[in-house]
Amino acid sequence: MDANLFDNLNTAQRQAVEVKDGPVLVIAGPGSGKTRVLTSRVAWLLEVRQVYPYRIMAVTFTNKAAREMRDRLNRMVGAARANDLMLGTFHSICARILRREAPLIGVDRDFTIYDADDQLNVVKAALSELNLDEKKYKPGAVHHAISTSKNELIWPEDYKPDTYFNEIVRRVYEKYNAILRANNALDFDDLLTEAVRLLRQNQTVRDRMQERYLHVLVDEFQDTNIAQYALINLIAGRHRNLFCVGDPDQSIYKWRGADYRNANRLSDDHPDLSVIALDQNYRSTQTILDSAMAVIRKNPNRRHIKLFTEHGQGAKVVVRELFNADEEAQYVVDTINELVSQQAAQAGDIAVMYRTNAQSRAIEDAFVRAGMPYKLVGATRFYARKEVKDVLAYLRIVNNPADSISLQRIVNVPPRGIGEKTFATLDEIARANGMTGLEVLKQGKLSGRSAKALGEFSTLWQQWVRLRDELNVGQLFDHVLNTSGYREFIQDGTEEGADRWANVQELRTVAEASGDAPLSDFLSDVALVSESDNLEETANAPVLLTLHAAKGLEFRCVFIVGMEDGILPHSRSFDDPEEMAEERRLLYVGITRAKERLYLLRAFRRGTYGPSEVTNPSRFLDDLPAGLLDGKSRKNAALQADVTRWKGSAAAPLSSYNLTTEFKAGDRVYHQKFGEGIVQRSIRQRDDEEVEVYFDDGKIKRLSAGISGLKKL
Repeated sequence: MDANLFDNLNTAQRQAVEVKDGPVLVIAGPGSGKTRVLTSRVAWLLEVRQVYPYRIMAVTFTNKAAREMRDRLNRMVGAARANDLMLGTFHSICARILRREAPLIGVDRDFTIYDADDQLNVVKAALSELNLDEKKYKPGAVHHAISTSKNELIWPEDYKPDTYFNEIVRRVYEKYNAILRANNALDFDDLLTEAVRLLRQNQTVRDRMQERYLHVLVDEFQDTNIAQYALINLIAGRHRNLFCVGDPDQSIYKWRGADYRNANRLSDDHPDLSVIALDQNYRSTQTILDSAMAVIRKNPNRRHIKLFTEHGQGAKVVVRELFNADEEAQYVVDTINELVSQQAAQAGDIAVMYRTNAQSRAIEDAFVRAGMPYKLVGATRFYARKEVKDVLAYLRIVNNPADSISLQRIVNVPPRGIGEKTFATLDEIARANGMTGLEVLKQGKLSGRSAKALGEFSTLWQQWVRLRDELNVGQLFDHVLNTSGYREFIQDGTEEGADRWANVQELRTVAEASGDAPLSDFLSDVALVSESDNLEETANAPVLLTLHAAKGLEFRCVFIVGMEDGILPHSRSFDDPEEMAEERRLLYVGITRAKERLYLLRAFRRGTYGPSEVTNPSRFLDDLPAGLLDGKSRKNAALQADVTRWKGSAAAPLSSYNLTTEFKAGDRVYHQKFGEGIVQRSIRQRDDEEVEVYFDDGKIKRLSAGISGLKKL
């Protein structure tokens, strides 16, 4: 092998690459060169140990990781050798095994692999065949329970229900699998579980696989579930050359089956396990690493490694408390502008991270108001999310009966037995009579099987219209969601359903802020923001993403918002020590994405589930040593003086009531370059005052009162 391939390896990395045969666990701290070690290990086996490529299996979690690994190996050992490796994701490798051995598991080799939508449809079919009500037993929740069982290698015949709901799951699970087999199909979980079952039960196949693969290497080992752990141990069972690379402290996918305890299982199952720690970080400053370690060291039953770097101590971690989510978002935008203007970072070097997708609403709105492009990673823009558009469509038909597009969107959501053909007939009658579709419904002009459902929907709509002028937008919002059945439809018992409901509640927060304004004003404001939402994305723009989506990425500057108990850590973790430990790991991942600057922000008030409420600072902030911080988190009792100064107004910005500033929110002002405008807020900055002005040309500027020449009119 070319000796130059080792030039960039540190002592620990080289130790891992050249480790003796046998089971190995490489604990790769964040930014420690995990991928370099994994690919170098494969190259070392090929070049130095002269292992035939076809006797090496390397397993990744994503197709992207597999492509990147193969590209690196192409450069290191040549495409001919790299292409002969068994290299791919768990699911793709299992699919290849099962295509070859399909008859042994009772399916043909041309079996279909059902995706998430297909799987949900099979659950619905199973419920129907068992005469079970979808409204009572949510297909999403039932499927989640089935998937969890498969990942834990619990087959229908072994499923032991401990509640009535789980008894329903057991019955559906049996029927679900029967329908899959009748259709010569497997779901994604089956690819793993059926491969495990095949290797356990068929000695001929097991012997052949174990003899062929002399070395098995696994990337992102901390993300393996029970089925994946069983699979790699079965394949490596004869030669026992199992090389696992990962970091249990970065195991953040428990909700989809990942089990960080597999690292401990590896030690228990292989007493001769070699453990190597990659503890030199090539990404972050020491301050950022020390902050991350202060958070994660509170987790029990973990292997302790002390991360270090040669990048120096670096800037302190900025901790700030803002009044509400909008102030928090504005702080983010303002600080990004400052970082870019001072050339401390390019816009594309900056990330804003949050625990839940619903938090992106206030942040996106702040970017839109500032006319600042942004990139949203791994999610749909807030106002483009299906559940948000659904709820807005309901409100639009209350405001505007002629809106047939909105009517078509929600007339059968949740399902009411009103199909596309029925709606087409409704629309045709409306056009022929110069009426709106809702007027046709009101007059009962349709007949047939759907007439009753349409009549019931019309009655609901007429009730909503009558209440439009009696209720404020927030109250009407709640009434429509409850009476339409949409609330129950969204809350289907799954975590995805909970996230969708959180998005609906975030929209409800916007509705609540409308106060007694007409429904039409609320819809107009939302339409303007959502249209501006389509700002052209550029490569050099700040990135908005959840903490879960941030894994594997790195940024020069990172903002983590929502540092409050109930958000981070999430309220679901309060009564579950394992969930709380995962929340710590999630923050650990977020912190270690930052290279140079880290901002931890929290809002004093937040409308997490509707109206704004006082929050408590995240308990994780207490773990950070004061010497690492610029600013600190105060307990709510210490904020009472500020609350008094804020005059008790939940909706007003913190700085609107800052009595020490010359400029006040609402003041008309003049600037020589930008013209006339109105003050949005003003904040005392030591001996100066920072004034945010919305100018008449629509631009928003932050100005120094002392040097800008800003004058009151």
